[in-house]
Amino acid sequence: MQEALTLARKAGAIGEVPVGAVVVKQGAIIGRGWNHPIAAHDPTAHAEIIAIREAARTLENYRLTDATLYVTLEPCAMCAGAMVHARVRRLVFGAADPRAGAAGSVFNLVRAAPLNHSLDVSGGVLAEECGELLKRFFAQRR
Repeated sequence: MQEALTLARKAGAIGEVPVGAVVVKQGAIIGRGWNHPIAAHDPTAHAEIIAIREAARTLENYRLTDATLYVTLEPCAMCAGAMVHARVRRLVFGAADPRAGAAGSVFNLVRAAPLNHSLDVSGGVLAEECGELLKRFFAQRR
């Protein structure tokens, strides 16, 4: 989660919402990402999507079985859906997202019974530090 926080700070430094993500398999980071939809002119350029894409390229496989995705903010519906489709085994997130969280706060796409895959989920890891990063970012923008 510390690496995800470093990446979140990178996003914040370029004016993007400070969210960072890493994908880990067998103890090694295989994908990294930070938010940059504004700079990339890409609404899908969320930290989790970028990290999943890099991990898939690293493994040369679109399935990320036995991988864990660490992210500083609870994923949105788009990112949660991508994790399900990629067959990520475990999700670890920092701050909950009471407005758009799709891992239990608003929706629970990563554990939805009708879907053919569900993830193990651990939330609240370094939640205070992750949340403070977001609060400071939005306070500066107001």
